Amino acid sequence: MTPFGARLRDLRRQRNLTLTQMAADLNVSAAYLSALEHGKRGRPGPGLVMEICGYFGLIWDEAEALKRLALLSQPKVTLDTSGLSPRATGFANRLAECLRHLDDEAIAALDELLVRVRPMRTQSRKGRRSDRFSG
Repeated sequence: MTPFGARLRDLRRQRNLTLTQMAADLNVSAAYLSALEHGKRGRPGPGLVMEICGYFGLIWDEAEALKRLALLSQPKVTLDTSGLSPRATGFANRLAECLRHLDDEAIAALDELLVRVRPMRTQSRKGRRSDRFSG
């Protein structure tokens, strides 16, 4: 399950909504909504995230938090280490190999380190702001 999927499920259950009802209200299939909740689909687009915010009446900080969770919810991540040091490439490969075996405490410690190292929004190569995972 992704961070976005977990929050979406919490919001839906807090309001006693079924997957089928919410999907019909949002004009998406129940299968798609279920796949989003379970992390079987990639992160949702900004339009759907905004629809979901409106559907649940989320504003300001709550809406921003849901948008941020969507950015952190790509279940299949690719790391491009070309141009980085051999150590960075080795680290990326070890992380990929070991991630499934880390407990929540170890993941939280690594996540905290990444949050301190780099902000969520960074400049892209073309000078436009883009969203990148870092915490």
